[in-house]
Amino acid sequence: MNHLSPVVVGVVYCLLMSPIKEPHRRHFNAVMVGGAGAAYLSGGGVGPWELPFVAVMAYVAYRGLESWTFIGVGWLLHTTWDVVHHLTGDPILPFLPDSSFACAVCDPVIALWCFCGGPPLTALLRDRFRRHRGEHQAHEQSSTRT
Repeated sequence: MNHLSPVVVGVVYCLLMSPIKEPHRRHFNAVMVGGAGAAYLSGGGVGPWELPFVAVMAYVAYRGLESWTFIGVGWLLHTTWDVVHHLTGDPILPFLPDSSFACAVCDPVIALWCFCGGPPLTALLRDRFRRHRGEHQAHEQSSTRT
């Protein structure tokens, strides 16, 4: 379950972003990835390296205002920082020792969605359901004719 629940959290995050219309969805996600860049700043687990990481993430987030690819890159950069903090024993949530590991599993799910252009997943699911229902109805109609 330790590996599955962060994947579910990533998918839920993407679903919750779906109602936000473009370009606001991209802008909001750029702000989110910028905030993720500063998530470890208060802990300072890797010392002075926290500051350059925040600067890099701020730049990536700024570029993400116009590019889903940069937002995806930002989530992958955050994934590497999650791994570093997990290995150094400085979790993102001090009261949950495996929280950085879970974040490192969740973030690539969000990155993948970003690399796909951050599409509204609710619309994709609705289209898939309609297509499936249409195929099912067509199958029922053809089987009643024979």
